[in-house]
Amino acid sequence: MRAAAKGLAPGWWGLDVRRLAAPLPDLGAQAPDGGPMLLHIGTGWPADDLWFPVVVPLLGAGHLTVDANLRTAKPADLLRAVLLRLLGSLPPALLEVRLVDGATAGTVFAPFAPLVEAGGLAPAVIDAAGLSGVLDEAEEHVRHAQRAAAEGRLADVPYMVVLGEFPEARAEHARIAALAHAGSASRLHFVLAGWPPPSFGTQTPLLDHSVHATVDGRYARLNGIVGEDVRVSLDDDPNPTVVEAVCRALAGDARSSAAFTFADLVPERLWAESSATGVRTVVGRAGRDEVELAFDDATPHWMIGGRSGSGKTVFQLNLLYGLAARYGPDELALYLLDFKEGVSFTEFSPTTRDPSWIPHARAVGIESDREYGIAVLRALVAEMGRRASAMKRAGVTGLADLRAAVPEVPVPRVVTVIDEFHVLLQGDSRLAQVAVGLLEDLARKGRSYGIHLVLASQTISGVDALATKRDSIFGQFPLRVALAGGSGILDAANPAADGLTVGQAVINDAAGIAGRDRLVRFPDAHAASAAVADLRRALWTARPEGNRPPAVFAGYAEAHVADLLPELTPDARHRRVLVGRTVDVGLSPAGFVLDATPGRHLAVLGTTAVGADILHAAVVGLARQHRPGTVEFLLAALAPAADDAVTDALAVLDAAGHRHREIDLAGLGPTLAALARGGENTYLVLFGADAASARLGERDPETRRTGADDLQALLKSGPGRGIHLLGWWRGVKRFAEDVGGSAGREDVACLVALNVPETDLAGLLGDHLLRWQHRPNRALLVDRHDQRTDLIVPFVRPGRYDEDGTW
Repeated sequence: MRAAAKGLAPGWWGLDVRRLAAPLPDLGAQAPDGGPMLLHIGTGWPADDLWFPVVVPLLGAGHLTVDANLRTAKPADLLRAVLLRLLGSLPPALLEVRLVDGATAGTVFAPFAPLVEAGGLAPAVIDAAGLSGVLDEAEEHVRHAQRAAAEGRLADVPYMVVLGEFPEARAEHARIAALAHAGSASRLHFVLAGWPPPSFGTQTPLLDHSVHATVDGRYARLNGIVGEDVRVSLDDDPNPTVVEAVCRALAGDARSSAAFTFADLVPERLWAESSATGVRTVVGRAGRDEVELAFDDATPHWMIGGRSGSGKTVFQLNLLYGLAARYGPDELALYLLDFKEGVSFTEFSPTTRDPSWIPHARAVGIESDREYGIAVLRALVAEMGRRASAMKRAGVTGLADLRAAVPEVPVPRVVTVIDEFHVLLQGDSRLAQVAVGLLEDLARKGRSYGIHLVLASQTISGVDALATKRDSIFGQFPLRVALAGGSGILDAANPAADGLTVGQAVINDAAGIAGRDRLVRFPDAHAASAAVADLRRALWTARPEGNRPPAVFAGYAEAHVADLLPELTPDARHRRVLVGRTVDVGLSPAGFVLDATPGRHLAVLGTTAVGADILHAAVVGLARQHRPGTVEFLLAALAPAADDAVTDALAVLDAAGHRHREIDLAGLGPTLAALARGGENTYLVLFGADAASARLGERDPETRRTGADDLQALLKSGPGRGIHLLGWWRGVKRFAEDVGGSAGREDVACLVALNVPETDLAGLLGDHLLRWQHRPNRALLVDRHDQRTDLIVPFVRPGRYDEDGTW
């Protein structure tokens, strides 16, 4: 019997794994030859001095069950020994192992952790949800084998062994019994401890085609395989040194076979797929299998979590490039926001180094303001509304049906990635509450209209604005990608992401609930710069005619009026004084229409010399909107900080052929008196108007009028004669006094606030609900006539914004 067992279970199948030591037998040397394979599971003792190996049919033949659970030593030892034999015997391409441990939360298989970490073995699932996922895989495995058999061909599926102890999941019993019945012919096999589960009682039969061991103390009895009078001692725990050596060897092979480069993400043919029912792309490998994820009805929105340096940016770039390679710009639109000091999405937009862009990108935010993020979210909500209206007109309820009904109108899927999204929601401010409301709207309804969100962050804790909305928003994000340090996006009871290294991710499609986890390795796009450059070039070259570059918002970037000058002509129906760019999706020009309406004057408020730059930009922009000889510019440099700006502005006016004149403090009073009495088509530009306040307060002994009287008269009547005042005041109080206090407040309707305290500005406007926090490179535009309040990036002369963030 010993000799027969040696022939029936050669090599790893029959070795004494307890006493096994180096040098190890060849791994994978016992590949099947078509017949069933017999596995050593213990030793039979007919008498105290007589023994023989007990081998039972497994692969290609049946299943093995043990009634004792994994909390007892013998079944745990046996399953570790079986797992080691399987790993040692079969080449990795011929074996898939799924570990289920509902008894010890995976600790039974802890000695095999190095192989799990290398991606050569899937981590153990520990609960009913995980069991359901494993059974899903097993059923698909059986279906694949049965389809092959029905077609008269050899199934290409490997042997799949489900090893461990099932958690309490009575609802899954019928599935397990059906799989056991069909599985042996389909290369599916169970090796289970604790079967049947005690809670099933006597109603649960043994699995079909199975050998069952009943443990009684030190020994076990096998159903019908050996006689009742033969004691069987089940296998001892394998030599831990051997387990480590096998795992180390197989881990190296797993890493090599699972080597996955950025080039593997790119399909053979660009833009060959339709996004009508969703978009999908490969993101990495789980063992030898490619892992493909989708934005569709089942997983409409994703969350990505990982600490700094975990590869979060790399994973996002892989995702975006993979999607952009599969779907054309008519199938996919990208909105990309980064709220930290990173350059995650810079390469999707034109730069001075590379003027090309990724054709799918619609808006790119780098070091984004919260206001810009809100503007993008509002644009997406508006797009959702447009699509809803289009569906109603077409009489359809889904995006795919809309595209079929109106094929001539592109309706791409929209994927919006918001990196470090928690910054958008920090605090309990009005902005945070607005952002939460918009996110909730998109998260709940977006899937119906093909609008998908990816929220990425190092942390999601401590976001006050989510106190009452966390579940309603995050519950709409079933797909979670946890990288190293990103366990926080998984369920608190799910430790699957603990101990991840850079380049690894846990993918969970059940909102982070334990048991639905896949360990994935993903490539490093940064390490594949040549492949990335090749793909970028190919996407750029293939862009359709008329494809426009994305709107780009770089939070640190200056705004220059020179960028808009080519668009300005004297043929415009109304002239606009341009002061900056609005913090909106398209960074649209920010300014005011200067028409005949009373109050169409501009006041720039704040102590920073950016006020002089704004007036410089206003003059330069207006000069482009008038033909020479049709208007006169009067410039007063009343503050030393404005000298350079005035000199530059005068040079521009001179080169353009406009009538212009510089006036000093002494000439300001007579100029105001003359303009108050008559004249037309004049711009009076005061750089540091508050410096003249004392002089304007002096009363003329003959007329009994002051310069302030003339100023206030000019403010009231000037617009009707084409006369507009553009002034920079360094103090809010001085400005209010100069224009006549509360009575003259409406006489200057156009305001730009720089470093003005919120309380001062709210008091000036009479709006105590105003929220404004001044900061470098930002200003608040207020148009009292239009009831408009916009955050803007003010125009400055190049070089005003220093690298250290100061002005």
